[in-house]
Amino acid sequence: MRTIARAARHICSVSRIGERDIAVNGLVGRRQIPLVNSIRGSGYNPLHNDEFDRFSNFTGTSRTLFTPATKDTTPAERGGPLVEYERRIADGELMDGDSCQFGTLRELQRLYDELVDSADTCRLDRYTSGKAVRNRWFWSRLIQQSSYSPVKGLYLYGGVGTGKTMLMDLFFNQLPSNWRKKRIHFHDFMLSVHSRLQRHKGVEDPLEVVAGEISDDSLLLCLDEFMVNDVADALILNRLYKHLFSNGIILVATSNRAPDNLYERGLQRDLFLPFIEALKERCVSHQIGSSVDYRKMTSAEQGFYFIGNEVTHLQQKFQYLVGNHTAKPQEVEVVMGRKLQVPLGANGCAYFSFEDLCDKPLGAADYFGLFKNFHTLALEGVPIFGLHNRAAAYRFVTLVDVMYENKGRLLCTAEGTPFELLERVVTISDAQHLAPRTSSRSRKNDEFDLCVDNELGFAKDRTISRLTEMNSKEYLEQHASMLAEKKSLQEDIKEDVLQT
Repeated sequence: MRTIARAARHICSVSRIGERDIAVNGLVGRRQIPLVNSIRGSGYNPLHNDEFDRFSNFTGTSRTLFTPATKDTTPAERGGPLVEYERRIADGELMDGDSCQFGTLRELQRLYDELVDSADTCRLDRYTSGKAVRNRWFWSRLIQQSSYSPVKGLYLYGGVGTGKTMLMDLFFNQLPSNWRKKRIHFHDFMLSVHSRLQRHKGVEDPLEVVAGEISDDSLLLCLDEFMVNDVADALILNRLYKHLFSNGIILVATSNRAPDNLYERGLQRDLFLPFIEALKERCVSHQIGSSVDYRKMTSAEQGFYFIGNEVTHLQQKFQYLVGNHTAKPQEVEVVMGRKLQVPLGANGCAYFSFEDLCDKPLGAADYFGLFKNFHTLALEGVPIFGLHNRAAAYRFVTLVDVMYENKGRLLCTAEGTPFELLERVVTISDAQHLAPRTSSRSRKNDEFDLCVDNELGFAKDRTISRLTEMNSKEYLEQHASMLAEKKSLQEDIKEDVLQT
């Protein structure tokens, strides 16, 4: 048996050398494909999220060395985000004129081409024969193999409203449907990780088990709004992604922050730094430098965002949307068996006071549970944020992120405009550049009003931008269209059930 094992190791060693030589000579690597046409820029046009299936664990062997070389094709012939981008501009679905988005799109097209060329090597196709799986298992028992993906992922970062989410969705929607892929918001992803860890409590290394489950599901992972502001998440991510990258995961992420600025000044950040190095090693970082906020290039809509003590108007609008239904207290289920109490709810609409939703110890899990059951939120009494209510500000920012991700509709009364709500929240860098105190501004009032917080400060512009867009005519029309589609689908299902 030892003789057989030695012979097998020798064969595999020779095989790996051969693969390395072929890769060096360019037979496995992809050739850069020239762009067909010059592309114009795009405005912001948010897309709906895909529904994601859970896949079985398929780990087929590569067929790259036995596949005839494919002839060169242009992007138009092979498809991809670049072609779809051009089509949407030509059809008037996207605005023209942003070279920064074009540069980002070239990076996405490059990644798309590499993935198409290396789909077998990366094991992206979920339909793999059982024989291939058994062969892979046999050889993996004999020799140690590195499972790192030969294709690097992509980390997109930049200012708010520059179209990061739209471009990533454009990329994701062009990928073959039979690939092991998933597109998910970072909040939702971390909730899933915590839920899995609970299930595997007591296992020697639960993070390794969780990483195995995630990579069995999807080897191409697209995370929107990548952010780290919690010490527990920071410590989890370091070890989790060590396992994920070892399992061949390819990460595509969007963020407001550069890799080196993630979890800046966070607790025990030194333990998080290895993750940043792994992220930069396994992903190409690309900054979107557009100064345009496309969320604000929308038509203002009156009647949903009330400034001042306009509770009566808010209640009237809520009742109008509820229609003939009776609003009453309800209870919705969130992750890990938790329940969220809804003061009033009916016809997909929920009514909360700000204190009930943001002054209590709630988080992303509760807000995701809320918007899985309701599509519209009436929120009474949003305050001006400062140092005295920083915890509530964090929850409000998370609430807006979850609502936006789920294409929810917001009705609210607030003490000021979206900008005024967060005007007193600043980053450390911003605070250092503020004008010195004058005699009319006492130290006590200054310290009370100003909330110096890096994470909130970076989230500030995103929240203002999203609140602005969520009150626009375009966003509300998209929301109404989404509700009409769901209603039509429900009626079709009901009709099919009656016929059977």
